[in-house]
Amino acid sequence: MVRRPRPPPRPQPLPADVRLMHTAARLLFAFALLAFAGLVLMWALRAPLFTLRGIRVEGDVMRNSVTTIRANAMPKLAGNFFSVDLARAQQAFESVPWVRRAAVQRVWPNRLAVRLEEHRVAAWWHEEEGEDKLVNVQGEVFEANPGDVEDEGLPVLQGPEGSSAAMLAMYRRLAPVFEAIDARIETLVMSARGSWRAELDSGAQVELGRGGETEVMARVQAFAGTVTQLTARYQRPLAYADLRHTDGYALRLRGVGTTAPTAVKK
Repeated sequence: MVRRPRPPPRPQPLPADVRLMHTAARLLFAFALLAFAGLVLMWALRAPLFTLRGIRVEGDVMRNSVTTIRANAMPKLAGNFFSVDLARAQQAFESVPWVRRAAVQRVWPNRLAVRLEEHRVAAWWHEEEGEDKLVNVQGEVFEANPGDVEDEGLPVLQGPEGSSAAMLAMYRRLAPVFEAIDARIETLVMSARGSWRAELDSGAQVELGRGGETEVMARVQAFAGTVTQLTARYQRPLAYADLRHTDGYALRLRGVGTTAPTAVKK
């Protein structure tokens, strides 16, 4: 006859006082670990080894020297390798003139690496009150020392606040059309009601009317296709044109005396 093996005896539950001691021991161990971690953190925050020693600057540095960038940004940085606020560090570098965007990261054990993107100027931004500013190729208005701008052929944009990107886009579409008739836009103005006006390098003014790019471009292309014939016919340069008419435009030539602009059909 085969006897079945007896099942092992069930473990007896630990007494309540023993369980309490085990729990207290675990809590004390966890507290000790946290305290040790805190001490390590405090040491790391104060250790001279992790004091920021240098900044590596990469990317666009055409308008500013590395020395100038460091001199402007370093006084605004606080903390060491572990405690420095990267968001504030980014703001510090982006506050440097001509810097559009900065990306900051830590480099072990005591340095920062910064990659910069500088503004690339596309136009002037004129304000009725206050000093003129600049517009970058993204259509953003920014402030910089006007003496640093070497390009004397930059156009001037003037319009409502927040319209710089739309105005730069319009200028880029209009400029080639006027260049085709040997004219250059010096100033492009948009009124608060959305009406456009171009002031040319010859001193002539062209009222472009209201509307989006498609509407304005249609009027300008029709104007450019016929105005040179009229100036050649009368041997007079353009003084003023008004493209806001439905079936044509009003024209005034320099040196030709009229009581009112002449309407010219397309």
